[in-house]
Amino acid sequence: MTLSGTGTQADVFYDDLIPGMVFDLGETTVDGAEMLAFARRFDPQWYHVDEALAAESAYGAPIASGFFTVSLFMRAYVDHVLARAAAAASPGLEELRWTAPVYAGDRLASRLAVVDRAPSRAQPGFGTVTLSGAMVRLGPDGEPEGDVLRIRFRGWFALRPTG
Repeated sequence: MTLSGTGTQADVFYDDLIPGMVFDLGETTVDGAEMLAFARRFDPQWYHVDEALAAESAYGAPIASGFFTVSLFMRAYVDHVLARAAAAASPGLEELRWTAPVYAGDRLASRLAVVDRAPSRAQPGFGTVTLSGAMVRLGPDGEPEGDVLRIRFRGWFALRPTG
């Protein structure tokens, strides 16, 4: 049995990840308490943690740490892809961009596209898949207002077992 990234039986393999394929990673609403707790613990810059200073700034309110935002993306990736995929560790990020501030209460939609793939030279039985993701802020009508995050990275995925 081949395990997924979360330890269940995998049903998505390298062979299934075809360039051009797009995954809908769902929506998440930014929880203000989580956002502030993350910032206080890991990124205590004033525009993330000081409500009074942030309110008087161009931001108008505290904004999420970019690392909190990418953590929300990671959770969506795990829930919608890695929970089913025969994934190993990632060899790393190629691009990470925070393109707009994120606020408590924002509704964010995430998507992931398979950009490229090749058999792994470092791990026999695996392939390296290049993935491109984005998070988009949704307006009150549910329509996209613009990207808040862009990410490009590689992942190792097991080849489908034969026999």
